Amino acid sequence: MGSSRFAFFVILLLCTCSASPPNFVLLFADDLGFGDLGCYGHPSSLTPNLDRLAAEGLRFTDFYSTCPVCSPSRASLLTGRYQTRSGIYPGVLYPGSIGGLPLNETTIAEVLKPLGYATAAIGKWHLGLGHNGMFLPTKQGFDHFLGIPYSHDMGPCKNLTCFPPDVKCYGLCDINTVTVPLMQNEVIKQQPVNFLDLERSYSDFAANFITTSVEKKQPFFLYYPSHHTHYPQYAGIGAAGRSLRGPFGDSLLEFDNTVGHLMATLERTGVINNTLVFFTSDNGPELMRMSRGGNAGPLKCGKGTTYEGGMREPAIAYWPGIIKPGVTHEMASTLDILPTLARLAGAKLPPVMLDGVDMTDILVKQGKSKREAMMFYPVDPSEKYGLFAVRLGKYKAHFYTQGAFHSSTTPDKDCPETAVLKAHNPPLIFDLEADPCEHYALPVDTPDIQTVLEQIKSVKEQFESSMVFGESQVGKGTDPNLRPCCNPECSPKPSCCHC
Repeated sequence: MGSSRFAFFVILLLCTCSASPPNFVLLFADDLGFGDLGCYGHPSSLTPNLDRLAAEGLRFTDFYSTCPVCSPSRASLLTGRYQTRSGIYPGVLYPGSIGGLPLNETTIAEVLKPLGYATAAIGKWHLGLGHNGMFLPTKQGFDHFLGIPYSHDMGPCKNLTCFPPDVKCYGLCDINTVTVPLMQNEVIKQQPVNFLDLERSYSDFAANFITTSVEKKQPFFLYYPSHHTHYPQYAGIGAAGRSLRGPFGDSLLEFDNTVGHLMATLERTGVINNTLVFFTSDNGPELMRMSRGGNAGPLKCGKGTTYEGGMREPAIAYWPGIIKPGVTHEMASTLDILPTLARLAGAKLPPVMLDGVDMTDILVKQGKSKREAMMFYPVDPSEKYGLFAVRLGKYKAHFYTQGAFHSSTTPDKDCPETAVLKAHNPPLIFDLEADPCEHYALPVDTPDIQTVLEQIKSVKEQFESSMVFGESQVGKGTDPNLRPCCNPECSPKPSCCHC
């Protein structure tokens, strides 16, 4: 073992075995495309703090979410398990959803709590509210929660101010439901939420959480799933009108400003060298919103699809003195975050089937990934169709393809919802190293590709034989009485839910 490699392992051992376990800050953007950040090649995005993390940390080129929409991808991130196991499918949860992330699923917060970690979730939860708040973060291992329990477009956006001085949110959104609430733990703090002050509230809350944890000499896990850059975008006075990309760019800049504030807090409190900061996004860009929907860079299609643009995400890992600056082309996923943080903290893994693998070797050594394959389920997975696509090494095979309304307006005919479900036998196969755009399917009649296809089919069959679909939580439907209201006895609803 080389001296530098040995030094890294010594440092890692000290961090995981000393009286000061590492802290974790997990930043999760919303609907941010592979090509939206300056450090991923966007010419006019203003993201100096994320760009700094990328320059001084490890930037991933082949990092994946598990689903091209919000709720399922969040479930996988927090549990290290495909959404089909936990039942967060098809699609997403709504304000009155009866179901949510099952309480018998183990989140990252619950993995870390036995080791004395302070835990906080700040921002967009979107894993259920349920009866009496039974699915909120405080029921899933988090000590603190400040945020919106679902997506911020699930309210009457046209009645809300999202840009100063009085610019209304674009879009009608879900006009027949309650206005969007801001919750602290299990109590509604504000309804409707004031979008102009929301990011500052999140940023201050997160900074205070870090500061308090350090003062108590308590290791911490901060999960910050941002609403940015999901449509309709919003921004306060610190970012509105300050980017070159209009409302989308302003929203992204406001998120980046929060990243800067958190990094400054880590430095000020003296724990930055003992903190892993990890950034990624939940799914690809909502191309139907055009310039307000994000950018997938060179990748095909976007949100709602199992093409690369829907599920390959920007990702950055930053840990001074532990993670060397660089770029990795190793395959990794949001699934891998739970087992990685558990390894670094010295925590026990939950006694269930995990789909994630430990990526410590990638982070510490810029070594090889333990992940051999990535599975691609559609928004509405079923046992009948199974996996839509499988990536094995550099090859990706599509067994089914389908467009999505989230990816409409693009000139690519494969992206919009008019591109109906299509089976491929033999599958479409692409070399993602030579053709990340998925433009040029390889000929399947050559011996080499035949061998690859057989390997992929074997991996697919083995994986699907191990998959037990959990009961669909989204399929449980909705109950209007579960929609959050700060004045639950008021009438008439939803207009009276205001405080």
